[in-house]
Amino acid sequence: MRRDDRDEPFDDLFREIERMMNEMMNGADANVDFNSSSDVENGFGMDTHVDIHEAEDELRVVADLPGVEKDNIELECDGKTLTISATSDHRQYDERVSLPQRVNEHTASATYNNGVLEVTFDPAEQSSGISLE
Repeated sequence: MRRDDRDEPFDDLFREIERMMNEMMNGADANVDFNSSSDVENGFGMDTHVDIHEAEDELRVVADLPGVEKDNIELECDGKTLTISATSDHRQYDERVSLPQRVNEHTASATYNNGVLEVTFDPAEQSSGISLE
């Protein structure tokens, strides 16, 4: 029985993404292969996930950082972007998360428990109008 293209509708898409990723990395000893499992030394890869939760009184960023010790996490925020840097024995993770609204970075609090990082911010005060005289 001949294989029909409709059997695997995303094969071409994944092959094209794989080709573009390999081209971007200029073949620097790292070929992306969506069919293979993640190797520990290739970074956090599919193990990492970042969610942003907005509420009226706070903005919460939740990131999965499996295998990272609390002391190996660095956080920075400029009010618009949260930068998460983390390392473990075999992995390095650097992520710049664009926040959906401006936050007051001075009110930030963070917790890390069982590989889950949670950073909470208060929204920034709204800008006031400027009267022109």
